Amino acid sequence: MRRASHWSTEVENAYRFQLAGYRDEVEYFNYNNADPEKWTNTGFVKKLKRRDGLFYYFNKNRECPDKDIPKCKLYVY
Repeated sequence: MRRASHWSTEVENAYRFQLAGYRDEVEYFNYNNADPEKWTNTGFVKKLKRRDGLFYYFNKNRECPDKDIPKCKLYVY
């Protein structure tokens, strides 16, 4: 595990997964047995199902503010 130091698409998607309560895409798939929906033009996550059954919907544009980049954890397997 390492912390992000600058913004990238990997950091953006990690931010979205962690906002919904998951470590990353691997944990999301293991819990829901489904791939997350993604925007076709940007590759960012579009919709995530939380563990309580509710959904998070995300825009096509960047949503991770600069102040939250160091809070984002990037996991390596």
